[in-house]
Amino acid sequence: MALFDRKIPRRVRGAATLRALASIAAVLPAVAGITGATPAAAQTPCADVDVVVARGTGEPLGADPGLGAVVGNPVYRALAQRLSSSHSAYRVQYPASLVEPWSVQQGNRDLVDHVTAAAKACPNQRFVLVGYSQGANVVDNSIGISSVGAKVGGPIVATLPPAAAPKIAAILLFGNPIRSIGHSVIGPYADRTYDTCTDNDPVCDPNGKSWEVHRTSYTAKAGEAADFAVAHL
Repeated sequence: MALFDRKIPRRVRGAATLRALASIAAVLPAVAGITGATPAAAQTPCADVDVVVARGTGEPLGADPGLGAVVGNPVYRALAQRLSSSHSAYRVQYPASLVEPWSVQQGNRDLVDHVTAAAKACPNQRFVLVGYSQGANVVDNSIGISSVGAKVGGPIVATLPPAAAPKIAAILLFGNPIRSIGHSVIGPYADRTYDTCTDNDPVCDPNGKSWEVHRTSYTAKAGEAADFAVAHL
């Protein structure tokens, strides 16, 4: 879901639904003009571990490696501190937007395309998938768990092929919107999934009311999530 304040385009001002959605986005500005993949800290053409991150709605990229200031960067840095193997990172290319049509589906398609291509090019590479807020919907859809009905959710447009499944070492989800509708990751990925929802987070807690909680509580969980991922690598 949305975390950060962003100006709603002039063409949609005055629409009640979009005003309601825009009211959810709070505090920090979105970062525009994102292009290309994020080759953060790639040490070899085929790193042992590729960290694939889908950021939250309007989440600033932050400093290098530019995976997302709230979750992606802290998680990647925590993993880098713990891994002795080579590692790379990829930022899922999608709008991460409240108002862009098919935002989640664009991320879903890009994540699946990236992992499928990377797994083919680097047969021994393993992956850690990271999703925060709307980005968690992207990851959910990509592993075959529909986010329809969740905040900023949408239908599945692509799923990881069976051949890629064993290469997914861990899935790290923060503020996962499907939890607010009583869903979670089930099936073959369940035991590889770290899925955290802070109490009172309105994106994942059906009784949550604090957007401040959603916006600020997950950075501190980066180390815990990294420990989970390393234990599954």
